[in-house]
Amino acid sequence: MNVRAKALVLALLAIIILCSVSSAEVLKIVVNDTIQPITEEYIGRAIADAERNHDQALLIEINTPGGLLTSMEGIIQAILASRVPVIIYVTPSGGSAASAGFFILESADVAAMAPGTNTGAAHPVSMFGEVKGDMREKLENDTAALMRSYVSKRGRNVEVAESAIRQSKSFTDQEALSHKLVEYVASDEKDLFKQLQGKPIKRFDGQFVTLNLADETVRPFGMTVRQRILDFFMDPNMAFVLLAVGALALYIEFNHPGMALPGMIGVICILLAAFAFNLLPTRFAALVLIFAAFAMFALEAKFSTHGVLALGGIVTLTLGGLLLVDAPIPEMRVHLFTALAVSLPLGIITVFLMSIALKARANKIVTGPQGLIGEVGMAQTALSPQGKVFVHGEIWDAVGSTTIPSGQMVVIRKVDGLQLQVEPKSSSPSVASVESIV
Repeated sequence: MNVRAKALVLALLAIIILCSVSSAEVLKIVVNDTIQPITEEYIGRAIADAERNHDQALLIEINTPGGLLTSMEGIIQAILASRVPVIIYVTPSGGSAASAGFFILESADVAAMAPGTNTGAAHPVSMFGEVKGDMREKLENDTAALMRSYVSKRGRNVEVAESAIRQSKSFTDQEALSHKLVEYVASDEKDLFKQLQGKPIKRFDGQFVTLNLADETVRPFGMTVRQRILDFFMDPNMAFVLLAVGALALYIEFNHPGMALPGMIGVICILLAAFAFNLLPTRFAALVLIFAAFAMFALEAKFSTHGVLALGGIVTLTLGGLLLVDAPIPEMRVHLFTALAVSLPLGIITVFLMSIALKARANKIVTGPQGLIGEVGMAQTALSPQGKVFVHGEIWDAVGSTTIPSGQMVVIRKVDGLQLQVEPKSSSPSVASVESIV
């Protein structure tokens, strides 16, 4: 290969290298939600995409009240294992990274906050408030050990970070900065990148990396359509409404077979609710309360207990909704307003529909052959025991229970195909009056 060819190859290699370097960007995602399985999947996808594109860093803008421990642990594991530096920035002003958000913030390669934000309050809780006794100590020790396992390697203040767990302490942006819980307080991402420019950061594996992000392109990375839909249905209030609407729709379908539309809607709603509750920390025993409520509504319509069973059903359905999701923060539980807003109208509608259905089934049939039962007709010929009777403007073959003379009024007791079974009417008008009627 001559000198000119070698120079050309080197030039092409240089162009390829420059292009690959210049294509490096900062990937950015926004987490403005509770920490739950869809959030974990979203952050995991973002880290994988940043690694695949060899981005300089992943910026996670976060504003969360907290969330599920299992999802939080999955996110922390993904951040600690990331080959791309992860920057977590608590924003906007007035926002927070509380509870599980505090754990995630401290796991980042770079932790930053906007002015007017806060973090901390990471004490483990359950649906019924503060955990006490041995369970409290167990949860505290476990979560504190998790915090220590990576905060010390990030070079942050372990004791202060642990106080957010054991004493439920919260910190403003300036307090977090002074206590070395975060490295920067920045007004926006440009200010943050400017402060980071040229400064080395220590990765979880002990290596140092210098970030030069001041002039880098920020590439937004949003949720997929699937994740957006699932994230919407992960709201426990929405899932509870879907469950109630689905149950009501199926009830309508069972009472009016063949309508199809209510059945289809009911199946779809219940499947979506089941998917959401499968991902949420659901107390499936609460479903027993919900089904018991529908049973009470049905019994109220059948026995007419003057609202006692209906009231019991409404209370039971409300309790079932409140106990359905055992989440550590109020934002991930079914709210009392939602439970009442579903239970009251659902109870009234169900009792109303059930009462209509029961009354319709109790009413006498007035159409078709069965509608003739109990009707009064006239013996057109003598029945001994067979003959003809005239009823509803038609002449029918009939069989009498006894010998019945012509012109005698008869009562139809049974329809057997095209033959009527009749018996004499106890108080029959005279033949003349019958003929005048006919």
